[in-house]
Parts: sequence; C-alpha cells; structure tokens
Amino acid sequence: MSETTREVRLVARPVGEPVPSDFELVEVPVGEPGSGEILVRNTWMSVDPYMRGRMNDVKSYVPPYRLGEPMEGGAVGEVVASNAANIPVGATVLHSRGWREVAIVPETSAQVVDTGLAPARTYLGALGMVGLTAYAGLVRIAPVEEGDVVFISGAAGAVGIIAGRVARHLGAAKVVGSAGGPVKTRRLVEEFGYDAAIDYRLGDIEGQLATAAPEGVDVYFDNVGGDHLRAALAAMNPDGRIALCGAVSAYNEAEPPPGPDNLFLAVGKRLTLRGFIVGYHRDLAPEYARLAAGWLADGSLRYSETVVDGIGNAVDAFLGMLRGANTGKMLVRLTDRE
Repeated sequence: MSETTREVRLVARPVGEPVPSDFELVEVPVGEPGSGEILVRNTWMSVDPYMRGRMNDVKSYVPPYRLGEPMEGGAVGEVVASNAANIPVGATVLHSRGWREVAIVPETSAQVVDTGLAPARTYLGALGMVGLTAYAGLVRIAPVEEGDVVFISGAAGAVGIIAGRVARHLGAAKVVGSAGGPVKTRRLVEEFGYDAAIDYRLGDIEGQLATAAPEGVDVYFDNVGGDHLRAALAAMNPDGRIALCGAVSAYNEAEPPPGPDNLFLAVGKRLTLRGFIVGYHRDLAPEYARLAAGWLADGSLRYSETVVDGIGNAVDAFLGMLRGANTGKMLVRLTDRE
C-alpha cells in the first residue's frame, strides 16, 4: 500500500451541465482505520445519475456533496487493514465511499460480498441497488401483472436493462424500451429481451410508442421524464401504473422544466403515478438477490457494463453517463485486480 492515494472532490456547484473544472483530483495521505473501521483498496466504483442532484446545494432525500471534500458513491474493494471484529483482511466489501482509490469505512457501513457467486463489480449493478431499483419499481410501485404491456424509458441504461428482464419474469406480454440511437435499440431487442425498441433521437416518441404498442401500455417505468412521460401518459390504458424512478432529461437544467402538458389524462384514465427511492425498499433485497442469482446462473439475466479505467478518468465517465455514452452500468475500474 502506498503512503498516498487519490480522491475526487467537488470544488464548484455546477450550473446546468457539469464541466471538468467543477471537480478536482487530489492526492492525500493514507490514514489508519480506527476502532470498528476497515481500510479498503477500492477496485471498482460506480457513477450514477442521482449524483448530479447531490451536486446542488438543495434539500433532498440525500445530503448534498460538500465543496472541497471527496464525493461519495458505490464502490467495491479489498480490505487491506481491519480494526473491525467481523470483517477480516482479504474480504471483498461493498460500501458507499467511492470516488477515491483507498477508503476508511466503518464496519457498519460495509457489506461483505460473495465473489464466488459473481464478480465484485456485479454488486454495483445487477446484484446491487441498480437491480433492486428495477425490481422494487415493477413489483411494488407499479406492479406488473400477467399479460401487461410494459414500457421502460432509458432502457439501455443500468436500471433499464434489468427492468426489462424483471418485467418478463413477472409475466409481461410485451416489453417496449426506449434508447438513443440504432445500436442501442437493436441491442435491446437482440440481446436484452425487449420485444420492441424506439429511438428517442428520431423524435415523435408518442408516435413511435403508438406503433410499438398499439394495444396501449399498462405499466410505465420512467427513468427519463419530459417527453417520455408525456408519450407514456398518452399511451396508457385505463388503470395503468407509472413508477417514477428518475428524470435524467432534466438533471442538467438550470431551471426545472415544466411538467407534461397532458398530465390531466391521468384523471380520466384513473392512472397511478408513484415516485420511489430504492433505499426505502431494502426489505426486498433478499428476495431479489435469490432471483437474480438464479437468473445469472441460467443465463437469463443479461446485462451490460461500460468500463472506464482509472480514478483520473472518473469525472469523464460521470459526464459521459449523463450524456448517454454508456450501455448498461457505467463503472470505473480503479485497479487491475478484481
């Protein structure tokens, strides 16, 4: 272990789309774990859309990042020193102190993961909060019923790919996804089990959705908001359910954009629109983990990862993810060790 390590700090609050100068890569001394703490050499870290919201100094469901301090996010790594009773040196752990090469983590904030079941990085995606988000949204928030038509926006993203598999498991008769560009839409159908895909870059999302699902939509899983939510409202069948997971189309807007101008359709169609945060549905994690482990074993859970190497490129990975540069989970590899 070197005597210094690197970490990424937020040094300015972004206005609109973040730029590289809003961040700083800093070299700092490696500390020693105190009582009940572990020292982790991070091997993989996650960049996620919700992190954009934490860069704003506003009250939300998670505190904003503090200027001049390392950011936080999901990471996995190897325990290289331990002052904790239940986590030994050599264990692989999942924790929330990403954006740094080495982290001191309280024992109570780390989860030992089974790398015999799947590679460590999978716990940042298909076997982690990403997968649980898809599962909770379609089991509890906007429950999929046998024979439903399901529409998922941002379908080529980390949550969207897994949501398609979950919808199929729950008995959906048709699963339609949206993505940007012909390559992503083709992969949704050919690799990830979608029945149809629409390319939002071509415009007329409402018309494309009507063609892909002429029978209407029963469940909509919303990762995008904006024009996608408007199109879904137009396509929804009576008593349809909408899970509001994210609105990435608006994350970089300096001012909140107006809502869909057809929201009143929810009244006549008796729709349910429900927002959710995955952290409030952790009770579903064991159930989802059992299912996902089986899907991984039989090959029915296909997922994708976009990997960027090195902490020095973590900001570029984050900015690229916001622009849709990834298919599946965007990950930063911090070491050549798994």
